[in-house]
Amino acid sequence: MERKKTKLLANSLIALGIVYGDIGTSPLYVMNALINNAGGTQYLTPSYIVGCISLVFWTLMLITTIKYVLIALRADNKGEGGIFALFALVRRQARWLIVPAMIGGAALLADGTLTPAVTVTSAIEGLKHVQVIHSQDQVILITFVILLVLFSVQHFGTSIIGHAFGPLMVIWFSFLAWFGFTNLLKAPIILKALSPLYGLQLLFSPTNHAGILILGSVFLATTGAEALYSDLGHVGRSSIYTTWPIVCTALTLNYLGQGAFLIHQLPTIGIQNPGYNPFYQMLPESIYLFGVLIATIAAIIASQALITGSFTLVEEAIALQLLPRLQVRYPTSERGQIYIGKINWILLVITSGILFYFRTSAHMEAAYGLAITLTMLMTTILLSQYLKSHVAKPFTAGFLGLFATIETLFLVASLAKFIHGGYVTALLTMSILTIMICWYAGNYVRNAISDQSKYLNLLNYKQQLQSLSQDQSIPLFATNLVMMARINHRHLVKRETLYSILDKTPKRAKVYWFITVNTTDKPDTCYYNVDMMGTKNIISIQLYLGFKMPTSINLYLRQIIHDLIKRQIIDSQPQQYTTTPNREVGDFKFVFIKEEISPISQVTGIKRWLIQARLFLQNHTLSPVKFYGLEFSQTIVETIPLFIHHQHTTELKLNHLQK
Repeated sequence: MERKKTKLLANSLIALGIVYGDIGTSPLYVMNALINNAGGTQYLTPSYIVGCISLVFWTLMLITTIKYVLIALRADNKGEGGIFALFALVRRQARWLIVPAMIGGAALLADGTLTPAVTVTSAIEGLKHVQVIHSQDQVILITFVILLVLFSVQHFGTSIIGHAFGPLMVIWFSFLAWFGFTNLLKAPIILKALSPLYGLQLLFSPTNHAGILILGSVFLATTGAEALYSDLGHVGRSSIYTTWPIVCTALTLNYLGQGAFLIHQLPTIGIQNPGYNPFYQMLPESIYLFGVLIATIAAIIASQALITGSFTLVEEAIALQLLPRLQVRYPTSERGQIYIGKINWILLVITSGILFYFRTSAHMEAAYGLAITLTMLMTTILLSQYLKSHVAKPFTAGFLGLFATIETLFLVASLAKFIHGGYVTALLTMSILTIMICWYAGNYVRNAISDQSKYLNLLNYKQQLQSLSQDQSIPLFATNLVMMARINHRHLVKRETLYSILDKTPKRAKVYWFITVNTTDKPDTCYYNVDMMGTKNIISIQLYLGFKMPTSINLYLRQIIHDLIKRQIIDSQPQQYTTTPNREVGDFKFVFIKEEISPISQVTGIKRWLIQARLFLQNHTLSPVKFYGLEFSQTIVETIPLFIHHQHTTELKLNHLQK
């Protein structure tokens, strides 16, 4: 019991360091945005301030607490969360659900490129008010260095980063709670904001010049909720349940404190510049510099939350065949702790580009939140499908009606940001979505119309393979011919595999190996099953590797051969020419297949374009040779024609024959 409590506390500390960075930094800019919506500090009134805090508070309660913490976190796929994990749970219910999954996932990945830039820049800009730095160019340079360091340490794993950031976030949330509470005492009338009535009144009040568009700024208070769900696999549900009440209390106290400070200062506040930020203004002068420092640290941690969430999303998208295969590393022994190098550096490049393009946090905030509103709406659609099979229908209908309405209003309000910078995240979303569509739809079209996608039963070709192995008239291709081909329990294998061995220059080998690699959820699994199929030279291997085990197929296969020879299941393979005395294992050749559309295939238009795009992505991402650790082995990559609806050619007639 004590050990469980200790582990829960440790995981809770990691959760504070990973999960809450984004939502935890929202007090830095939400009230500033709402003041700008009013037209400046000179237009603030007590009713406007109370109404704004009410909208912020109930957004946190409804979206973050009820929808995500209490409902969405229970919809996990083997411990993993996020929109793709949710789609994996409901995809069999209806084919159209792939649409909200791809849209939401693409939007969340796009938003992840903006968050690090806007949060770190906004925090560093606070140093300008204490004359630590003097120009925006310095802000950009410092922000870029911080981002570069942050992305560079990702390969160490989020567990190490979480342990480092966790204690700092404890300080941050304590800071938020304390100064929120002390300022709340200056104008306790702000507690009226805990009633939703004041927020609803503000939406239709003449003092609210922005109208419903004010929700675009209010929404910034909950942008980190989707990242919280995506990071479920990194920290576990129990850790979030333990820490969210603490985080929510700290955020609520700080928002109430900012509102109370503004009400208290109304008689003397006057006209302030657009950068007036009550978060910093309510701090005592003696603590101001520390406030900027801890806010900067929290902003860095906010960036971390989006980076780890992006890794999880991409891994899930690969598993669902929504993205091409990429190299995924597991820095620790926990399944959810992952690192994807290419995604990490792509995020750095795009985030840096956003930093240098927008230059100031004010310009970046104009684009902030648009994509995430779309993701939340798509999550609501998928979550309602999940709830259909787990709760009563009235609850599901009520859930969909309530949250779809709220999030549609947020989306409409956020669309006003499009021309002010939202077009950047929109373009990024469309770019990611295009890749997903090309990969998923191209694969679907290929399998639907390809003559070659049919599976063949390996047992039906056993006699041909044995005859080929014994045919001395054909030169020996290899002692051991290895095909990395998935074979199921019914011995079904893709046609292209046998086409390569039998049709495209018959490949004679002493032993034919068909290897299927299965990845398990345990880190150190390493065993194999053998199916000899009634022969001594046609072998199907089912290799089971833990997610942390290297995929060094050449090394595993040599161990398997030695084991099978020792057990006298297969014949030894003595070598006449060798530098190894008494060598009993022959050479290996690994054959991989690269597909190209056959020129005689009759497919045109969008279908041909999708298939070509899918093959392009397949051939320009992680190669099978690298994935299986065979860079120093004998490998052959063959181009196989992808036959799709052969053209009907005109029949030729013999005109003249000369003997």
